Amino acid sequence: MQLVINTHGSFLKKQNNCFFVKVDDKTFEVSEKKVDSILITTSATITTDAIKFAVENNIDIVFLDNFGDPFGRVWHSKLGSTTYIRRRQLQISDEPEGFRLAKGWIEQKIDGQILFLKALKKNRHDQKDELDDYISGMEDMRSQLEALEGKLDEMRGKIMGLEGMASRHYFEALSFLLPDRWKFKGRSRNPAKDEFNCLLNYGYGVLYSKVEKACIIAGLDPYVGFNHTDDYNKKSFVFDLIEMYRIHIDRTVFNLFSKKQVSDSFFDEIPHGLTLNKEGKSVLIQAVNETFEKEISYRGRNIKIGNTIQFDCHRIANSLIGK
Repeated sequence: MQLVINTHGSFLKKQNNCFFVKVDDKTFEVSEKKVDSILITTSATITTDAIKFAVENNIDIVFLDNFGDPFGRVWHSKLGSTTYIRRRQLQISDEPEGFRLAKGWIEQKIDGQILFLKALKKNRHDQKDELDDYISGMEDMRSQLEALEGKLDEMRGKIMGLEGMASRHYFEALSFLLPDRWKFKGRSRNPAKDEFNCLLNYGYGVLYSKVEKACIIAGLDPYVGFNHTDDYNKKSFVFDLIEMYRIHIDRTVFNLFSKKQVSDSFFDEIPHGLTLNKEGKSVLIQAVNETFEKEISYRGRNIKIGNTIQFDCHRIANSLIGK
């Protein structure tokens, strides 16, 4: 689970080989065995003993801004694995294997989106025809993507262009399915222009921190991207890999709306958009944690959704060095 500190003035320390949290007049303890990450979303106090305890137990402490984007992280100073993995990561983008990996991540993203829309279609017979049109458009983009051949430097623009067109169909379909009160016009980032994107953006920020941690543990370099090109201080590889897992946040957010668990009180107006407040963050993060704890079939066995990210990163790292 992710231990979330989202109340102003909260206090976190180590006590009895547990994390001890004080929030206003309430206190509780959490075993380190139950914690994967600590997310701090507001002004809080954390002791050096708690930081050391987290580092010793491979628990990262992530600081999130108002939009859910990580702006800092406390993490151990060791490489997750052999440096050879990072050297191969630099080399492989010019090789056929690099092109195959980069294209495959986007194919997996689109496949997940299509499966989600098909699942939603099963219980929405009166909206079936419209959903079929959206799905058909996405399947066309998927077929064009699969047919691409060449070098990554030459094909990167086409890969990202097809991914963008498929995403437009996808989000139009999700908006179409929502009640009129919550419909939205495409993706809007920070700040979000609507409630759906506000929840989505914050959820993606939480997911981003999990993907970055998985990269580090597996020995992958978060900065050496394939589809997302190198840029100053930009963790391009994290942006590459997160595409495969956004569907888990999409499902979580859409289900909150479907189950009528979203309230106007979750959002605060800011210049040019909306931000998620403490109440909204609490509901979303709880739902995201529940999603990550669910088990799915993964390569012949059942594992938690949250653990698939780490398994995938290890598999990618091993493929880079020929294991």
